[in-house]
Amino acid sequence: MSALANQTRAEGRNFKRKLMDILACPIDKYYPLELHVFQEKEEIVDGVIICPKCTRWYPIRDEIPEMLPDELREEKDDVPFMKKWKDKFPSKIVKEGKPFNLSK
Repeated sequence: MSALANQTRAEGRNFKRKLMDILACPIDKYYPLELHVFQEKEEIVDGVIICPKCTRWYPIRDEIPEMLPDELREEKDDVPFMKKWKDKFPSKIVKEGKPFNLSK
């Protein structure tokens, strides 16, 4: 692979990480947010964005960050995602995260 191709891939991989510099929690507007990467290829494939202030978490699925307000989120979608990656989520979020957690 050429040096240019390697640089392009590296820049692409860092693109979502660079977005963290401008993202704030859509609920309480807190900044900065935390990024936890679960699977990464050329982009972050799966991971979670966490607001440390309100303990809300936002999944990154199939390279797409889903930063939706609580009323637009589905427990049937979010809880299986959390269960799948439970060992990579911060334990506080697993127990107390909003809008869903695994403490039930």
